[in-house]
Amino acid sequence: MTSAGRRTVRLTVAQALVRFLAAQYSERDGVEQRLVPGMFGIFGHGNVAGVGQALLQAQVQAEEAGGGQSVTQRPVTDPADGELPYYMARNEQGAVNAAAAFAKTTDRLQALAVTASIGPGSTNMVTGAALATTNRLPVLLLPSDIFATRYPDPVLQQLEDPRCLDISVNDAFKPVSRFWDRINRPEQLIPSALAAMRVLADPAETGAVTICLPQDVQAEAYDWPEEFFARRVWHVARPVPEPAALERALAAIRAAKKPLVVAGGGVIYSGASEVLREFASATGIPVADTQAGKGAINWDHPLAVGGVGSTGNMAANTLAREADLVIGVGTRYSDFTTASHTIFANPDVRFVNVNVLAFDAAKHSATMVVADAREALTALQAGLAGWRTDEAYQSRAAELDADWQRVVDECYHRDQTPLPAQTEVFGALNELMGDTDVVINAAGSMPGDLQCLWRAKTPQQYHLEYAFSCMGYEIPAAMGVRMAKGEEGQVVAIVGDGTYQMLPMEIATIVAERLKVIFVLLQNHGYASIGALSESRGSQRFGTKYRMRNAATGRLDGEEVPFDLAANAASWGATVLRCNGIEEFRENYAKAAAADGPTVLYIETDLYGPNPPGSAWWDVPVSQVSELESTQLASKEYEEEKAAQRHYL
Repeated sequence: MTSAGRRTVRLTVAQALVRFLAAQYSERDGVEQRLVPGMFGIFGHGNVAGVGQALLQAQVQAEEAGGGQSVTQRPVTDPADGELPYYMARNEQGAVNAAAAFAKTTDRLQALAVTASIGPGSTNMVTGAALATTNRLPVLLLPSDIFATRYPDPVLQQLEDPRCLDISVNDAFKPVSRFWDRINRPEQLIPSALAAMRVLADPAETGAVTICLPQDVQAEAYDWPEEFFARRVWHVARPVPEPAALERALAAIRAAKKPLVVAGGGVIYSGASEVLREFASATGIPVADTQAGKGAINWDHPLAVGGVGSTGNMAANTLAREADLVIGVGTRYSDFTTASHTIFANPDVRFVNVNVLAFDAAKHSATMVVADAREALTALQAGLAGWRTDEAYQSRAAELDADWQRVVDECYHRDQTPLPAQTEVFGALNELMGDTDVVINAAGSMPGDLQCLWRAKTPQQYHLEYAFSCMGYEIPAAMGVRMAKGEEGQVVAIVGDGTYQMLPMEIATIVAERLKVIFVLLQNHGYASIGALSESRGSQRFGTKYRMRNAATGRLDGEEVPFDLAANAASWGATVLRCNGIEEFRENYAKAAAADGPTVLYIETDLYGPNPPGSAWWDVPVSQVSELESTQLASKEYEEEKAAQRHYL
C-alpha cells in the first residue's frame, strides 16, 4: 500500500509496536545488540486481544519464515531478526524486577519490555518501575489503559476520577518513570516509540520507560510508513571530559594528601573496571566501593579497601573519615554511602565527581566532571602522570584492609551452634562460587553483611539491588540474570524468609523456562534487619518476628508460625535440599551446582546473628518523647550521633 508517495503497511497499534521493537538495536564500542530482545507479560482483558495477539502473530510469522522451527531457542540476548519472544510471568512486579536485573547484567545495553492488563495488572508494575528508575536501569513498561473512546465507561477495573476523565491508574507511573506517554491515537505511537528508545539507550537519562496503551487503541488499524520498521541503531554515548572541567579535577587531586576513590555502579556499567585498577595502581589512591560498585576493583588489589558507608567496613570508613578529597566515580551518593552525611568527616573535605548525569556529578558541591567513567578515568590517569600519593598513606590503607580481612575470616568461620550465623553461609558461598558466578540480594540484614564481607574479584560477581532495596527482588532477579548470562556460570540468589514470602511465585516461571538457578533460602523466623534496627532505636523488636497471636497479651508474641517454606518452594516445582549446618550446606551446594534446573538450598540461621561489627551511622529518627525507657535511651543516643551530620558545602 502507498500513502502520499510512500509505502505503508496496515497493522494494529500493537502489531506495529511489536514489529518496531524487534527492529531496534543499541551499539557501544562497535558492538551491536538488540535493544529490546523480548517481552514479559501477563494477559488480561486490557491486552490479551491487543499486544497478546500481536506477539502471537509475530511468533507464527517468524516460525513460518524459519521453516516451522521454534523461534525461542536462541539466547534471550540474541533473538533472530524480527523476533520478539514472549515470557509468561506470574506476577507483574516480578516481571519488572526480572527485567531490571536483566538490564543490570547486560550493563544497560539491553532492556526487556513488560506488558500488563489494565487496573491491578498495570499498577502491580509501579513498584518495579520505581526500582528501575531509582537504580538507573532501563525497562520498557506497557501498561494497558482504559478505552480512549470512553464508550465502555467505567470499564471493568477502571478507577474513576470525577475531576478529570483523562486520568487512569496509569498516571501513577509518572513520578517513577523517566519517560511517560499515553497513546490515544495510532499515529501518536511513532514519536512516542522513538522517544522511548532514546531514553532506554541513554546512560544518563535511563530508567523506567512507560507507554500506556488504551485497550481499544491497541487493536485499532492504521497505515504505517514502512520506514518506521526499518532497522534502527541507537548509539550509546561515551561522553569525554570537558577540558576545563578535567583540569579543575586534576588540580584538586594533585593538591590532596589523603584522596579516596568511591567507585559506584557507573564504573561497572561503563566497563571501566580495568581502567579503575590501572588508575589506582598508577596514582596510589585507595578505592572504596558502594553496593552497586562492588567488584569494580578486585578485592585483593593492593589499593582496594572495600565497602564504604553505613554498611561499609572499618577500613574504608576510617579512610573516608580522614579523606581530604573524595573522588566519586559513577555513584549517586545514596544515604548509605555517605552514612547519612557523617562518614566524610574531615572538616576540609572536598569532592570531585565523575558521572554521566550532571545531577549526580553536582552533589556535595563537587568539582564536576560530566563524562563516561572509562573515558574520565583514562584522562585523569594521563593528566596525573608522575604524581602519586605518599607511601605512608598507601601503607596505612593496606594495613587497615589487612586488619579488616581478619574480621572477615572470623565472620565466615564462626562454627556457631546450634544455628549458624548467616555470615557463615555467606562465607561458604564466597569460597564455593567462581569469579564469573553471580550472587544476588536486595533487602534485609544481608546487604549490610555482604557489603562488609563479600570478596568480589570481578564486576559481574556481585549483584545487589540496594537503591530501592526491594523485598521480593531476589527470585525474579535470578531469572533476569540467568536470561542475560545464558548458560555461563552459576546464578545464586540469597533469599531471606521475609522477602521469600513476598514474591515466591516466579520460581514457577523459572521452572517453566528451564532456567538453572540456585536459591539460598535463609529461615530465621523474623525480620532480622528491621528487628535489630527496632531494638537499637528503642522499639524492642516490636512486630518483627513471625509469631502467632498470643491470647494472653493480645500481641504477636506467641509461638512461631508453623509454616514450611522449604515445602512451599518445592510446590512451585523446584528441587529443595534441606541443609543442617554449614558442612551439609557445602555438600548440597555442590549438588545444586551440578543440577540441571532450579534448586533451593534451605537452611535455618540465627535471627540474632551475630553480624559484622558496625563502623558508621544511619539516620533513622527516634521518638523525641516516650514513656518507654528503651526509647528514651535511644533518643538520647540519636541526638548525640546526629550532631556529626553536615552539608558538604
